[in-house]
Amino acid sequence: MAGTSSQAGRERAASGKAARGVWSRDFALFFTARAIARLGHTMLPVALAAGLLQHGYGAGAVGLAMAATAAAFAGLVVFGGVLADRFSTRKLMIGADLVRLGTQALAAALFFSGHVVLWQICAIGFVNGVAGAVFQPGVAGTVPRLASDVQGANGAIRVAESAAQLAGPAVAGLLVGFASPGGVFAAHAATYAVSALCLLLLRLPPPVPGARAAARRGAGAFRADLAEGWREFRGRRWLWGVIAVWCVYMIAVWGPTVPLVATEVVRDHGPRAYGLINSALGAGTVVGGLVALRLRPRRMLRAGAIALVGFAAFPASVGAGLDVPAMAAGAAVAGAGMSFWGVMWATSVQTQVPPDVLNRVHAYDVAGSLAMMPVGQALAGPAAAALGADHVLLVAGVTSFGVCAALLLIPAVRGLERVDGAAASSEPAVRAPGPSRAQKC
Repeated sequence: MAGTSSQAGRERAASGKAARGVWSRDFALFFTARAIARLGHTMLPVALAAGLLQHGYGAGAVGLAMAATAAAFAGLVVFGGVLADRFSTRKLMIGADLVRLGTQALAAALFFSGHVVLWQICAIGFVNGVAGAVFQPGVAGTVPRLASDVQGANGAIRVAESAAQLAGPAVAGLLVGFASPGGVFAAHAATYAVSALCLLLLRLPPPVPGARAAARRGAGAFRADLAEGWREFRGRRWLWGVIAVWCVYMIAVWGPTVPLVATEVVRDHGPRAYGLINSALGAGTVVGGLVALRLRPRRMLRAGAIALVGFAAFPASVGAGLDVPAMAAGAAVAGAGMSFWGVMWATSVQTQVPPDVLNRVHAYDVAGSLAMMPVGQALAGPAAAALGADHVLLVAGVTSFGVCAALLLIPAVRGLERVDGAAASSEPAVRAPGPSRAQKC
């Protein structure tokens, strides 16, 4: 009994230490900024669809407006990583939020006035994508500076973002119904105002010595910084190994799953069933984030890859033609697995990569992760026409197992050991997995 009480006391102490390692005034501000921004981001597709359809445009116009943002973001995020390593990440993020506050306020004015021209909406989306490319790389370097418990911080942010993703479309639908699409854009602009205010109030601790890139000038120095980030990315086998596998995942699993699930479920069961399945997916991501707050695996990527197996349940349940409750259950399992993997991956990058190159490496990570998604989405239609949508989804489910197996077969991925706190070393040396130190490459 005494041993049990002692063990419980140690667990409570460890839990308290972990909590103190996450929550502080400054982390709460950053947490709020990320949650509110995600809420606005998930409202945007509803606003674009309702607004453009209301003004006589079709689904292709909605896709074009979204693609303008995605193309700008994917094409420029690597350059944003260089800026984040050279300048103040907080100021860059505030500036990006203020730019998007202005663009979304302009979009709201256009929709309120009834003067909606597609090229203008696409131009606004492109500017938003540029601002996002400047904003996103700094997120990776900010989390380790605000919380010593990086995994706990990522888990908390993932839970908040998942909850916001559940609420966003519903809030947008209410605003469209009671106000207009312009009201959704105005609300979206307000979320950037709140995010910018939180970041303005944030007192970001100074970077560790040597964590800021030297203030080199000129185009040659910028190219040198890009090249250095690429060398750091390429020099870590676990990092580029995951991204290489992830490209296959985007083409064969995620890319076709998103559009084909929507098509199959809406056609066979109606839009309400699709909304229910999406809600189950979001609820699963919340659960996965909560589990990631509790579990502390020694080999994080191995645990994340095992959890990612659960995503196969989503496309496979739809492809197999199961009923709506079974598909919703599959979506919930998929969301939990994807969310847990996301926390393990983000924490590994933020703790294994040295602070002086973290933002650039994260930018390469984001660019590589997203590069093949449009390819998978573009191929989904022709593949469904040739094989049938149900067969493509079943193949996606099987491929999901194969992707997880591929991750586990890479020694540098399955053997990578956790590092608690910010990365302490800038050496990309190859080390064998061992109890004394995490494998860097």
